[in-house]
Amino acid sequence: MLTSNGYRLDGAPHRLGSLVPVPDDVRCDRDALRARLRRDGYLYLPGLLDPADVLAFRAYYFATTGLADEVGRPREVDRAELRRVLFSEVVPGPEYEAFCTQPALRDWFAWFFAGDTFLHRRKIIRHTAPGENGIGTATQAHYDLVYLREGTDRVLSAWIPLGDCPVSRGGLTYLENSHQRVLRDEAAGLLKRPAASITADLPGLADSYDARWLTADYAAGDVVVHTAHIVHAALDNVDPAGLMRLSTDIRYQPADQAIDARWQRHWHDRDGL
Repeated sequence: MLTSNGYRLDGAPHRLGSLVPVPDDVRCDRDALRARLRRDGYLYLPGLLDPADVLAFRAYYFATTGLADEVGRPREVDRAELRRVLFSEVVPGPEYEAFCTQPALRDWFAWFFAGDTFLHRRKIIRHTAPGENGIGTATQAHYDLVYLREGTDRVLSAWIPLGDCPVSRGGLTYLENSHQRVLRDEAAGLLKRPAASITADLPGLADSYDARWLTADYAAGDVVVHTAHIVHAALDNVDPAGLMRLSTDIRYQPADQAIDARWQRHWHDRDGL
């Protein structure tokens, strides 16, 4: 049983499916990848990163914040101290910057855009302990453009599980073909303002769109690149092994496109974005 913010997803085949990885034979075909991104709204790229680099950053994060042991089993922490360490040491720190600008990421986006790239400074790390649920726990359904109105819509997000993230651990889920409807609504001037999530009710949204939520058993090293228009959300962490879910989402765009200035400060949970 999969849930998000306590809502139980419909497991019927017309409401739940799987993300499709990019086939090996087109991984180096830029035109094919661009066409695939336009068609699907996402590129699921298993093994884009070295798993050792991902696990090293995961170990650094847990050791620095004290949130979990080296395996990912949650620990009790002082919440005020956690926030201090997270926003004054980890988020602006050189370790996180190095991870997000590693050649495997930076060079892939430069190749995909066929030009200079720009990485938004506001980069987000998310952790969820098993058993946490209820409205506001998991990321609610949204598409990124509602939060990035003041820049180009060619910005692409990279969602990166920091460690293995089977479906039960609460990874990201995408609403199939939702970007096509969002693009039509955007073109019609039906802009969502102010910036806000669409809903926490994922099964209701799937019915409204007559679409499937797509999930995957992510592994360390996997990356999902998605457009600013596709609707996505996070699942609840119901991991039977009791391990923490850890991920980051960062945004690259062509350097010559308009940049949303509000996203050029380090992420903080009280930054209003």
